[in-house]
Amino acid sequence: MPDTYDRLEAGRAIVAAKDAKGMSWQQLADALERSLVWTTSALLGQQPLSAEQAQKVGGVLGLEDDVVVALSLPPVRGESALDPTEPVTYRLQEALQVYGTALHELIREEFGDGIMSAIDFSLEFEREPDPKGDRVKLTWSGKFLPYKVW
Repeated sequence: MPDTYDRLEAGRAIVAAKDAKGMSWQQLADALERSLVWTTSALLGQQPLSAEQAQKVGGVLGLEDDVVVALSLPPVRGESALDPTEPVTYRLQEALQVYGTALHELIREEFGDGIMSAIDFSLEFEREPDPKGDRVKLTWSGKFLPYKVW
């Protein structure tokens, strides 16, 4: 492991420590008293963590001090943190490529000219039992932001 960590390296260290301890993402979310999806995103480097939250996770997972310090660095969002060849990521991109234009049109028709915020946003994840094979259920909820006219 590196002598100093950035947010993405700290995320990889968290995955390794979580797996070594046999912990779940839900247990870590419970420790931080945050949602499952937000906590997972934060611990992988995509959301900000306070020093107190970083210390709490460090204590639960027995992380090195350098990893704990890195958890309080600014988040690394977007493409640099994304592996577009990872199958789940690729399939989500594929779904957006297929349905993104339709969603754009539906949002425009229902709300007007604007976007769904990814800042004022929540994402819920759950397993949905199905006799043909369990399903992944994602519920996205973002504030509508109209484009400004000036």
